[in-house]
Amino acid sequence: MAFLPVTRKEMEERGWDQCDFVYVCGDAYVDHSSFGMAIITRLLEANGYKVGVIAQPDWHDPSSIDVFGEPRLAFLVSAGNMDSMVCHYTVAKKHRNRDFYSPGGQMGLRPDHASVVYGNLIRRTYKDTPLIMGGVEASLRRLAHYDYWSDKLKRSVLLDGGADMISYGMGEKSIVAIADALNAGIPIGQITWIEGTAFRSHNLEGVMDGYVSLPSFESMRADKLKYAESFRLQYRNLDPFSGKCLVEPYEQDNLYIVQNPPSTPLSTSEFDAVYRLPYERTYHPMYEAAGGIPAISEVKFSLTSNRGCIGECSFCSLAFHQGRIIQSRSKDSLVEEAKAITQDPDFKGYINDVGGPTANFRKPACPKQLDKGACRGKRCLAPKPCRSLQVDNRDYLNVLRELRSLPGVKKVFVRSGLRFDYVLLDKHANEFIEELSQYHVSGQLRLAPEHVSDEVLQVMGKPNNDTYQEFVRRFEVANKKLGLKQFVVPYLMSSHPGSTLKEAVELAEFCRDMGFNPEQVQDFYPTPSTISTCIYFTGVDPRTMKEVYCPRTPHEKAMQRALIQYRNPKNRRLVIEALNEAGREDLIGYDEKCLVRPDKGGANKAKDRSGEPKKQRGKRQGSSSGMKSRSKGAAAVANPKGKSQNENSAGSLQRGKRPASPIMTEGERTGSLQRGKRSGKSGPLASEGKARRGKSQTASAERSHSRKDVRFDKGKVNPSRSSFKPQGRGPNKAAGSKGGIRRQGSKR
Repeated sequence: MAFLPVTRKEMEERGWDQCDFVYVCGDAYVDHSSFGMAIITRLLEANGYKVGVIAQPDWHDPSSIDVFGEPRLAFLVSAGNMDSMVCHYTVAKKHRNRDFYSPGGQMGLRPDHASVVYGNLIRRTYKDTPLIMGGVEASLRRLAHYDYWSDKLKRSVLLDGGADMISYGMGEKSIVAIADALNAGIPIGQITWIEGTAFRSHNLEGVMDGYVSLPSFESMRADKLKYAESFRLQYRNLDPFSGKCLVEPYEQDNLYIVQNPPSTPLSTSEFDAVYRLPYERTYHPMYEAAGGIPAISEVKFSLTSNRGCIGECSFCSLAFHQGRIIQSRSKDSLVEEAKAITQDPDFKGYINDVGGPTANFRKPACPKQLDKGACRGKRCLAPKPCRSLQVDNRDYLNVLRELRSLPGVKKVFVRSGLRFDYVLLDKHANEFIEELSQYHVSGQLRLAPEHVSDEVLQVMGKPNNDTYQEFVRRFEVANKKLGLKQFVVPYLMSSHPGSTLKEAVELAEFCRDMGFNPEQVQDFYPTPSTISTCIYFTGVDPRTMKEVYCPRTPHEKAMQRALIQYRNPKNRRLVIEALNEAGREDLIGYDEKCLVRPDKGGANKAKDRSGEPKKQRGKRQGSSSGMKSRSKGAAAVANPKGKSQNENSAGSLQRGKRPASPIMTEGERTGSLQRGKRSGKSGPLASEGKARRGKSQTASAERSHSRKDVRFDKGKVNPSRSSFKPQGRGPNKAAGSKGGIRRQGSKR
C-alpha cells in the first residue's frame, strides 16, 4: 500500500480530479498507527473517501494550503500528536531546541497555536469550505480554556480558528459519521447530532434535549470561580452514557459553542479493525534526506494495547481526551502486529513496549461501565479504590507470554507505565510482579509516584505513599528471589498545586533517604483541560470548590525543584533559602541527615531545631496548618541509623536517573498528555498517537535557548458526529477493504 498523496501530481496519478478531504497537520507525515493523522486518513480511505495530506504547510504562504485545491467535502486540521505550545516551550516558557515530530528534529516548521493558525490560513483562501478540527490541541481547547502561555482565559478554538466543528477525543466514529453526512449533501451547519463533536451555533435549535448550560465566557473572564464551576460541569459530563450536551454562551458574539456527549468507546473488534488498516509503519520517504522523523524511533517497535484510563490523575488530560472506560485490543490482534514487526529489516528482536496510557489496564473498571458508563462524581482507583473495582492482570500477562514466545523476539519490555496501586489490588499481584521482573524489565522499572506527601498526592489523585513503598518492597523481594539486581526509578513532580515548601522538603528528604539523585525533575506544567490546571488558574479544586495553595512565582518553583536536586552544587543557595523559609534550618549543617552545609562563619546555623516552620510563601491555603518536620515517606524508608532499607533499592543507586525520552516534553507523561503520559493514542482528528504513551503532555527536559523574554500572543493568535466503519460506504470504495467496524448510531 502506498502513502497517501502529498502533491497534486500524486493525486492526479491516482486518477483523481479532486480530494474529498484534505488533511492539514502540524506533524510531519508518518503513516504509523501511533500517529493520529495516520489513523484518521487511513480510516477515511477504507470508507471509500479520497484523502490528500498537507504536512507542516508554510503558514506565512497561503498557497501552501492550496496543494490539492479545494476539497470536495472538507478540510481537516490537526496541530499533531502534541499541543503545539507544549511542543515548542518548556514549563519555564523557554524555547525547546528540538521538535521530534519534524524532519531531523528541526524546530520552527509549525506555528504556535497551530490549529488556530492553520484554520485562519485556510479561511483566507476558502471562505465557505467546511473546516473540521481535531487532535489533542483542538480537543482540549474545544470550550473556553486557560492558556498558560499567555496567562489568559481563551475562547474555544472553534471561534479563534474559524472552524465549523471539532471532532474531539477519539475520533474514529465521529469522523466517519461527519464524512457520511457531508457526502449525503447535508450542510455542515446542519450536522448537529453527532456524538464526539462540538460546533458553533447562533441559536439552540437542534441542540440535544436536556442540555446543560455552562457559565458564559464573559462571566468566566470576569470571575475565575465561574470557570471552576464550568470545569466541574464539564468533568461531570465526560461519560458517553450519562454525559449531557453542554452549551457555552458567548454573549458578545451572540452565539453558542455546543458540545455533544463523547463518542462511545470502541469495541474490541472495532479497535482491532483500526489496527488492521494498511499503514506503511514509517515516515514518508521525502524526509529521508533530512534524517527522518525522530518520533518514530520510540514507537516503531511498540504495540498499543489499550486506551482510556481509570486513574484520573489530576494533572493528566486523558480522562478529558480518551475517557475513563478502558478499551483494549484482542491478544490475536496484538500478536498479528507483532509478527509484522518481526519482519521489519530494522527489527533487532526487542519489542519496546506493550501498553497505552497505562500498560496494565486491559478491561473496564467494572461491568457496569459497559452499558451505564463510569460513575459520576466517584473515582475508580484513587485515593481509595471503589468496592466495585475488578482487578485481574492475568490477561495482560497472557498477552506478554505469547509475544515473547514469537520467533525472532528476544525481549518484550513494558515501558508505558504501570499503576502500581492497581497491581497490588490483584490477588495475583506477587505472580505479576515476579513475572514482570523476570522477563519485562531491563534493569530499571520506572514508576510514577510523583510525590511522597499524602496531602499533595490527594490533590494529584494519586495513591498514598505507603502504597508505593509496598510495591517497591514486593519488587525487591521478587528480584532477590530471582537473583536479579533491578531497581525502581520514581518519576517525581515539583510545584504541583497543594505543594508548599514544607511538602517540597519532604520530597527532598525522601530523595536523601533513598540515595536518589534525579538529574531531571518534572515541574508541574499547566496544560489545557486538566483539573490541576484549573486549580492553578482559579485557586480552587473544581471537584470541591475548596481553596488549594499553588506555587506560582518562578522563584518559588525554582526553590521546590532545587530541593529535589539538592546535591547539585548549583542549587546550594536556593536550597538554603528554601530551608530557611520552610523553617527547616535543622537540615543545614554537618549531620548525615542535613541536605546542605552552612555558609562559612555559621551564618546559616540552625536557630530553631524544633522543626516548627516560619511564615513562608508556601503557607497552605485551605488545608491543615500542622507541619511535620519529617516526611512520612522518608520515615518509612529509613532505619534508625538513617540508612536506606536496602542499599540496592530504587534510589539507593545513583543509577536511578531518569533518561531523557526523545518524545516527551517537560510536563507530559502526559500526556501530557501529555503521562500527558503521554497523550495516549489520541486521535487526530483525534486519535492522538501514542508517540509517547502515557500521561498528559509532558516530556524530557531539554536544553533551552538562553532567550529570557519570550512573549506570547498579545491579542489574536493569527500571525500576519457518529458512525464508524473501516469498510466502506461512500464514494470510491477501496477494493477489497476489510474492516468489521460498522456504522453505529451516533457517539473516547
